[in-house]
Amino acid sequence: MGFSGFPDDAFLFYEGLEADNSKTYFTRHKHLYEQAVREPMLALTDELAPEFGAAQLFRPYRDVRFAKDKSPYKTHQGAFIDFQPGIGLYVEVSAAGVFTAGGCYTHASDQVARYREAVDEDLSGKPLESITSALEADGYTLHGDRLKTRPRGFSEDHPRISLLRHRSLYAGTSFEPEPWVHTAEVLTRVARTWRAYGPLVDWLCTHVRGSELPRR
Repeated sequence: MGFSGFPDDAFLFYEGLEADNSKTYFTRHKHLYEQAVREPMLALTDELAPEFGAAQLFRPYRDVRFAKDKSPYKTHQGAFIDFQPGIGLYVEVSAAGVFTAGGCYTHASDQVARYREAVDEDLSGKPLESITSALEADGYTLHGDRLKTRPRGFSEDHPRISLLRHRSLYAGTSFEPEPWVHTAEVLTRVARTWRAYGPLVDWLCTHVRGSELPRR
């Protein structure tokens, strides 16, 4: 069955979960999660796969082992296409609507070192500056873990100091739950944004790559 949009119940489910993030609520409404959230997200990513690749849906459960917030469930459903570990394309649905993004979400020490070296070097740094400037000009927002001050070893007047402060970097955009989210137009809009993120993802795959450090 093809993707035909996210039904109202998807947003109502997450509005309820934000108000009552408990096992009782999730269990009582699990049929809504399966039918209105998970199944449409699978259909969406399946239709996008021929152009962008296969996506992995994240589990609805939060890892609360080391978190102060012990809420057991995520208040969104996300899916990620991994081009290299931690670098790829993302889409999520939540009570706030639909969010898409593309870039690097991890910041292992070797990745950060390669990223800063590439940003510092004009031959690779200037193209990234052009890519991110074009994304912002088109209405996308840059996100990621970012230092408040300059990174060690770089001067405050570096021409790309803003980019150098990033430890992870991705671009994204949000869509409110307007009537079109209940239609197949979601497919068109997600695909359009993912194509826009393509140059950033390609740059990151080339210059940052996945972490080569052993897993803890």
